[in-house]
Amino acid sequence: MAIAYREWRDGDDLALLEVWGGPETEQARQFRGTLAPSGNAPWRRCIVAEDVIDGVAIPVAAGVVHEASLHPERLWVYVEVARDHRRTGIGSTLLAMLRHEAAQSPSGVSRLRTKVEPGTPGAAFAEAAGLAPIQRSRLVVVEPGALKLPVFGDGSEAAASEQVEDLATGSVELSDVVGRYYTAVHGWDSPGDLSIATVQRLFLDDLSGAHGAIVLRAPKASAFGAGVPASKKGRLQAFAVSYAQGGPGLGGPDAASGNGHADTAGEPSDVFLGHEPELSAEDAQAAVRDLLALIAYQYPVLLELDDSMTALRAVVEPLLESGKARLAGAETLVVSDPA
Repeated sequence: MAIAYREWRDGDDLALLEVWGGPETEQARQFRGTLAPSGNAPWRRCIVAEDVIDGVAIPVAAGVVHEASLHPERLWVYVEVARDHRRTGIGSTLLAMLRHEAAQSPSGVSRLRTKVEPGTPGAAFAEAAGLAPIQRSRLVVVEPGALKLPVFGDGSEAAASEQVEDLATGSVELSDVVGRYYTAVHGWDSPGDLSIATVQRLFLDDLSGAHGAIVLRAPKASAFGAGVPASKKGRLQAFAVSYAQGGPGLGGPDAASGNGHADTAGEPSDVFLGHEPELSAEDAQAAVRDLLALIAYQYPVLLELDDSMTALRAVVEPLLESGKARLAGAETLVVSDPA
Protein backbone atom coordinates (compact mmCIF):
# COMPACT_ATOMS: atom_id res chain seq x y z
CA MET A 1 0.00 0.00 0.00
CA ALA A 2 1.03 3.57 -0.70
CA ILE A 3 -1.15 5.64 1.61
CA ALA A 4 -1.34 9.43 1.28
CA TYR A 5 -3.39 11.87 3.37
CA ARG A 6 -5.09 15.05 2.21
CA GLU A 7 -8.03 17.34 2.96
CA TRP A 8 -11.54 16.34 1.99
CA ARG A 9 -12.63 17.35 -1.51
CA ASP A 10 -15.98 17.50 -3.24
CA GLY A 11 -16.85 14.07 -4.63
CA ASP A 12 -15.05 12.13 -1.90
CA ASP A 13 -18.39 11.07 -0.43
CA LEU A 14 -19.34 9.19 -3.60
CA ALA A 15 -15.87 7.66 -4.00
CA LEU A 16 -15.83 6.46 -0.38
CA LEU A 17 -19.36 5.09 -0.62
CA GLU A 18 -18.16 2.77 -3.39
CA VAL A 19 -15.47 1.23 -1.19
CA TRP A 20 -17.33 1.42 2.14
CA GLY A 21 -20.73 0.15 1.07
CA GLY A 22 -23.66 0.65 3.41
CA PRO A 23 -23.08 1.86 6.98
CA GLU A 24 -22.39 -0.90 9.49
CA THR A 25 -24.19 0.86 12.36
CA GLU A 26 -26.69 3.63 12.94
CA GLN A 27 -23.86 5.75 14.34
CA ALA A 28 -21.90 5.34 11.09
CA ARG A 29 -24.95 6.45 9.13
CA GLN A 30 -25.27 9.57 11.26
CA PHE A 31 -21.60 10.49 11.27
CA ARG A 32 -21.11 10.01 7.53
CA GLY A 33 -23.27 13.09 7.16
CA THR A 34 -20.63 15.14 9.02
CA LEU A 35 -17.89 14.37 6.49
CA ALA A 36 -17.51 17.62 4.58
CA PRO A 37 -14.86 20.14 3.50
CA SER A 38 -12.85 21.74 6.29
CA GLY A 39 -13.99 25.18 7.39
CA ASN A 40 -14.23 27.63 10.26
CA ALA A 41 -17.96 28.44 10.48
CA PRO A 42 -18.51 26.05 12.16
CA TRP A 43 -14.97 24.82 12.76
CA ARG A 44 -14.34 21.46 11.08
CA ARG A 45 -11.33 19.52 9.84
CA CYS A 46 -11.81 16.55 7.55
CA ILE A 47 -9.00 14.33 6.23
CA VAL A 48 -9.06 11.60 3.58
CA ALA A 49 -6.65 8.66 3.21
CA GLU A 50 -5.91 7.48 -0.33
CA ASP A 51 -4.34 4.23 -1.50
CA VAL A 52 -2.63 4.08 -4.89
CA ILE A 53 -3.99 1.03 -6.71
CA ASP A 54 -2.78 0.31 -10.24
CA GLY A 55 -1.44 3.82 -10.42
CA VAL A 56 -4.75 5.41 -9.39
CA ALA A 57 -5.25 7.19 -6.05
CA ILE A 58 -8.48 5.88 -4.48
CA PRO A 59 -9.98 7.19 -1.21
CA VAL A 60 -10.23 4.34 1.30
CA ALA A 61 -10.74 6.12 4.65
CA ALA A 62 -11.74 9.44 6.13
CA GLY A 63 -11.94 11.17 9.48
CA VAL A 64 -13.53 14.36 10.77
CA VAL A 65 -13.36 16.44 13.94
CA HIS A 66 -15.71 19.36 14.51
CA GLU A 67 -17.14 21.71 17.08
CA ALA A 68 -20.73 21.42 18.28
CA SER A 69 -23.10 24.25 19.09
CA LEU A 70 -24.83 21.91 21.56
CA HIS A 71 -22.54 20.25 24.13
CA PRO A 72 -19.56 22.53 23.34
CA GLU A 73 -17.18 21.12 25.99
CA ARG A 74 -15.98 18.35 23.65
CA LEU A 75 -15.39 17.95 19.91
CA TRP A 76 -17.10 15.27 17.88
CA VAL A 77 -14.76 12.89 16.05
CA TYR A 78 -15.38 10.13 13.53
CA VAL A 79 -13.06 7.82 11.59
CA GLU A 80 -14.06 5.14 9.06
CA VAL A 81 -11.76 2.82 7.12
CA ALA A 82 -12.67 0.45 4.30
CA ARG A 83 -12.95 -3.13 5.57
CA ASP A 84 -10.03 -4.42 3.50
CA HIS A 85 -7.74 -1.64 4.79
CA ARG A 86 -8.39 -2.05 8.52
CA ARG A 87 -5.72 -3.07 11.03
CA THR A 88 -3.06 -1.41 8.89
CA GLY A 89 -2.64 1.74 10.98
CA ILE A 90 -4.68 4.01 8.73
CA GLY A 91 -7.39 4.65 11.35
CA SER A 92 -4.83 5.37 14.07
CA THR A 93 -2.94 7.76 11.78
CA LEU A 94 -6.13 9.60 10.89
CA LEU A 95 -7.07 9.90 14.56
CA ALA A 96 -3.60 11.21 15.44
CA MET A 97 -3.89 13.81 12.68
CA LEU A 98 -7.34 14.83 13.91
CA ARG A 99 -6.04 15.17 17.47
CA HIS A 100 -3.34 17.49 16.13
CA GLU A 101 -6.02 19.60 14.45
CA ALA A 102 -8.18 19.55 17.61
CA ALA A 103 -5.30 20.96 19.63
CA GLN A 104 -5.54 24.06 17.44
CA SER A 105 -9.33 24.54 17.55
CA PRO A 106 -10.27 28.23 17.98
CA SER A 107 -12.42 27.45 21.02
CA GLY A 108 -9.49 25.88 22.85
CA VAL A 109 -11.54 22.69 23.29
CA SER A 110 -9.57 19.58 22.38
CA ARG A 111 -11.22 16.66 24.22
CA LEU A 112 -12.88 14.24 21.79
CA ARG A 113 -16.08 12.24 21.96
CA THR A 114 -17.95 9.94 19.62
CA LYS A 115 -20.82 7.46 19.55
CA VAL A 116 -20.34 3.71 19.12
CA GLU A 117 -22.34 0.52 19.27
CA PRO A 118 -20.99 -2.02 21.81
CA GLY A 119 -19.28 -5.07 20.33
CA THR A 120 -18.47 -3.46 16.97
CA PRO A 121 -15.08 -2.71 15.35
CA GLY A 122 -15.77 0.97 15.98
CA ALA A 123 -16.20 0.36 19.70
CA ALA A 124 -12.97 -1.65 19.83
CA PHE A 125 -11.09 1.08 17.95
CA ALA A 126 -12.42 3.77 20.31
CA GLU A 127 -11.43 1.73 23.38
CA ALA A 128 -7.93 1.18 22.02
CA ALA A 129 -7.69 4.93 21.42
CA GLY A 130 -8.43 5.63 25.08
CA LEU A 131 -12.06 6.75 24.71
CA ALA A 132 -14.17 5.51 27.62
CA PRO A 133 -17.98 5.40 28.01
CA ILE A 134 -19.62 8.41 29.67
CA GLN A 135 -23.23 7.58 28.83
CA ARG A 136 -25.46 4.79 27.51
CA SER A 137 -28.53 5.46 25.41
CA ARG A 138 -31.29 3.07 24.33
CA LEU A 139 -34.25 3.44 22.02
CA VAL A 140 -37.29 1.88 23.67
CA VAL A 141 -40.75 1.22 22.25
CA VAL A 142 -43.47 1.28 24.91
CA GLU A 143 -46.39 -0.85 23.79
CA PRO A 144 -50.00 0.43 23.90
CA GLY A 145 -51.66 -0.01 27.28
CA ALA A 146 -48.39 -0.85 29.02
CA LEU A 147 -49.35 1.31 32.01
CA LYS A 148 -52.68 1.70 33.78
CA LEU A 149 -54.32 5.06 33.15
CA PRO A 150 -54.02 7.49 36.05
CA VAL A 151 -57.01 8.97 37.90
CA PHE A 152 -56.89 12.72 38.45
CA GLY A 153 -58.69 14.40 41.34
CA ASP A 154 -62.22 13.05 41.73
CA GLY A 155 -61.88 11.09 38.50
CA SER A 156 -64.07 13.45 36.50
CA GLU A 157 -63.31 14.79 33.03
CA ALA A 158 -63.14 18.27 34.48
CA ALA A 159 -60.48 17.21 36.99
CA ALA A 160 -58.44 15.56 34.24
CA SER A 161 -58.67 18.62 31.98
CA GLU A 162 -57.26 20.77 34.79
CA GLN A 163 -54.07 18.72 34.84
CA VAL A 164 -53.63 17.42 31.29
CA GLU A 165 -53.31 20.05 28.59
CA ASP A 166 -52.35 20.36 24.96
CA LEU A 167 -49.77 23.15 24.91
CA ALA A 168 -48.45 25.11 21.95
CA THR A 169 -44.83 24.24 21.19
CA GLY A 170 -44.12 27.98 21.11
CA SER A 171 -45.01 28.29 24.80
CA VAL A 172 -42.33 30.05 26.86
CA GLU A 173 -43.40 27.98 29.89
CA LEU A 174 -42.80 24.75 27.95
CA SER A 175 -39.50 26.00 26.53
CA ASP A 176 -38.26 26.88 30.01
CA VAL A 177 -38.96 23.42 31.45
CA VAL A 178 -37.64 21.57 28.38
CA GLY A 179 -34.38 23.51 28.49
CA ARG A 180 -33.83 23.04 32.21
CA TYR A 181 -34.68 19.33 32.00
CA TYR A 182 -32.29 18.76 29.09
CA THR A 183 -29.52 20.52 31.01
CA ALA A 184 -30.28 18.55 34.19
CA VAL A 185 -30.00 15.13 32.50
CA HIS A 186 -26.87 16.08 30.55
CA GLY A 187 -24.57 16.98 33.43
CA TRP A 188 -22.19 14.35 32.02
CA ASP A 189 -21.73 16.46 28.86
CA SER A 190 -22.99 19.99 29.49
CA PRO A 191 -25.11 21.53 26.73
CA GLY A 192 -23.95 25.00 27.74
CA ASP A 193 -26.26 27.96 28.22
CA LEU A 194 -29.65 27.17 26.67
CA SER A 195 -31.69 30.30 26.08
CA ILE A 196 -35.42 30.12 25.37
CA ALA A 197 -34.69 30.90 21.72
CA THR A 198 -32.12 28.09 21.54
CA VAL A 199 -34.51 25.59 23.11
CA GLN A 200 -37.17 26.62 20.62
CA ARG A 201 -34.82 26.16 17.68
CA LEU A 202 -33.42 22.80 18.79
CA PHE A 203 -36.50 21.12 20.22
CA LEU A 204 -39.76 22.92 19.55
CA ASP A 205 -40.05 24.81 16.26
CA ASP A 206 -41.22 23.42 12.92
CA LEU A 207 -37.68 22.82 11.66
CA SER A 208 -36.99 20.52 14.63
CA GLY A 209 -39.93 18.38 13.52
CA ALA A 210 -42.00 19.15 16.61
CA HIS A 211 -45.73 19.10 15.90
CA GLY A 212 -47.42 18.93 19.29
CA ALA A 213 -47.00 18.87 23.04
CA ILE A 214 -48.98 17.47 25.97
CA VAL A 215 -48.21 18.54 29.51
CA LEU A 216 -49.16 17.31 32.95
CA ARG A 217 -49.77 19.95 35.59
CA ALA A 218 -50.09 19.87 39.34
CA PRO A 219 -53.68 20.39 40.57
CA LYS A 220 -54.94 23.97 40.35
CA ALA A 221 -53.74 26.24 43.11
CA SER A 222 -55.13 29.40 44.61
CA ALA A 223 -53.18 32.56 43.98
CA PHE A 224 -54.46 33.97 47.29
CA GLY A 225 -53.77 31.19 49.77
CA ALA A 226 -55.83 28.56 51.55
CA GLY A 227 -59.57 29.09 51.77
CA VAL A 228 -59.79 30.91 48.44
CA PRO A 229 -61.10 28.92 45.47
CA ALA A 230 -58.30 27.69 43.20
CA SER A 231 -58.10 29.47 39.87
CA LYS A 232 -54.42 29.53 38.94
CA LYS A 233 -53.12 26.79 36.66
CA GLY A 234 -50.97 24.23 38.42
CA ARG A 235 -47.26 24.15 37.80
CA LEU A 236 -46.07 22.13 34.81
CA GLN A 237 -44.75 18.78 36.07
CA ALA A 238 -44.06 16.74 32.93
CA PHE A 239 -44.08 17.21 29.16
CA ALA A 240 -44.25 15.07 26.04
CA VAL A 241 -43.24 16.72 22.75
CA SER A 242 -44.23 14.94 19.56
CA TYR A 243 -42.13 14.86 16.41
CA ALA A 244 -42.61 13.83 12.83
CA GLN A 245 -41.08 10.46 12.02
CA GLY A 246 -37.29 10.79 11.86
CA GLY A 247 -37.31 13.83 14.15
CA PRO A 248 -34.33 15.11 16.15
CA GLY A 249 -34.17 12.17 18.51
CA LEU A 250 -32.72 10.00 15.73
CA GLY A 251 -31.21 12.60 13.47
CA GLY A 252 -27.50 12.96 14.19
CA PRO A 253 -24.61 12.78 16.62
CA ASP A 254 -25.45 16.03 18.37
CA ALA A 255 -29.21 15.74 18.25
CA ALA A 256 -31.92 16.03 20.87
CA SER A 257 -34.69 13.61 21.69
CA GLY A 258 -38.17 13.40 20.35
CA ASN A 259 -43.04 12.20 20.92
CA GLY A 260 -46.62 11.88 19.77
CA HIS A 261 -48.98 9.74 17.79
CA ALA A 262 -47.61 7.87 14.83
CA ASP A 263 -48.40 9.04 11.32
CA THR A 264 -48.95 5.40 10.33
CA ALA A 265 -51.13 3.13 12.45
CA GLY A 266 -49.04 0.71 14.45
CA GLU A 267 -45.78 2.59 13.93
CA PRO A 268 -44.23 3.95 17.13
CA SER A 269 -44.02 7.71 17.54
CA ASP A 270 -40.84 9.61 18.36
CA VAL A 271 -41.23 10.97 21.90
CA PHE A 272 -39.27 13.43 24.04
CA LEU A 273 -40.64 12.87 27.54
CA GLY A 274 -39.33 14.77 30.54
CA HIS A 275 -40.25 16.51 33.78
CA GLU A 276 -39.75 19.63 35.87
CA PRO A 277 -36.19 19.05 37.17
CA GLU A 278 -36.93 20.58 40.57
CA LEU A 279 -39.43 17.83 41.44
CA SER A 280 -38.42 15.29 44.05
CA ALA A 281 -37.34 11.90 42.71
CA GLU A 282 -40.67 10.37 43.79
CA ASP A 283 -42.79 13.13 42.26
CA ALA A 284 -40.77 13.14 39.04
CA GLN A 285 -41.24 9.41 38.63
CA ALA A 286 -44.99 9.70 39.27
CA ALA A 287 -45.40 12.55 36.79
CA VAL A 288 -43.46 10.74 34.06
CA ARG A 289 -45.38 7.54 34.67
CA ASP A 290 -48.79 9.25 34.47
CA LEU A 291 -47.97 11.14 31.27
CA LEU A 292 -46.44 8.07 29.61
CA ALA A 293 -49.56 6.07 30.49
CA LEU A 294 -51.67 8.67 28.70
CA ILE A 295 -49.63 9.01 25.50
CA ALA A 296 -49.04 5.25 25.19
CA TYR A 297 -52.61 4.24 25.99
CA GLN A 298 -53.64 3.50 22.38
CA TYR A 299 -50.46 3.85 20.34
CA PRO A 300 -46.86 2.67 20.75
CA VAL A 301 -44.32 5.38 21.47
CA LEU A 302 -40.57 5.51 20.93
CA LEU A 303 -38.42 6.96 23.71
CA GLU A 304 -34.73 7.79 23.75
CA LEU A 305 -33.63 6.60 27.19
CA ASP A 306 -30.29 7.78 28.56
CA ASP A 307 -28.99 6.23 31.78
CA SER A 308 -28.94 9.75 33.25
CA MET A 309 -32.75 10.02 32.91
CA THR A 310 -33.36 8.44 36.30
CA ALA A 311 -37.12 9.08 36.61
CA LEU A 312 -37.84 7.78 33.12
CA ARG A 313 -35.60 4.75 33.68
CA ALA A 314 -37.47 3.92 36.89
CA VAL A 315 -40.71 3.78 34.89
CA VAL A 316 -39.51 2.16 31.67
CA GLU A 317 -37.05 -0.51 32.84
CA PRO A 318 -39.74 -2.56 34.65
CA LEU A 319 -41.74 -2.46 31.40
CA LEU A 320 -38.73 -3.86 29.53
CA GLU A 321 -38.41 -6.63 32.09
CA SER A 322 -42.09 -7.53 31.83
CA GLY A 323 -42.21 -7.44 28.02
CA LYS A 324 -44.50 -4.40 27.88
CA ALA A 325 -41.71 -2.43 26.23
CA ARG A 326 -38.91 -3.50 23.90
CA LEU A 327 -35.60 -2.22 22.63
CA ALA A 328 -35.59 -0.76 19.14
CA GLY A 329 -32.12 -1.62 17.91
CA ALA A 330 -28.75 -1.75 19.62
CA GLU A 331 -27.77 0.53 22.46
CA THR A 332 -25.42 3.45 21.89
CA LEU A 333 -22.45 4.45 24.00
CA VAL A 334 -21.07 7.97 24.07
CA VAL A 335 -17.33 7.58 24.61
CA SER A 336 -14.90 10.35 25.43
CA ASP A 337 -11.34 11.28 26.25
CA PRO A 338 -10.80 11.27 30.02
CA ALA A 339 -11.19 14.58 31.85
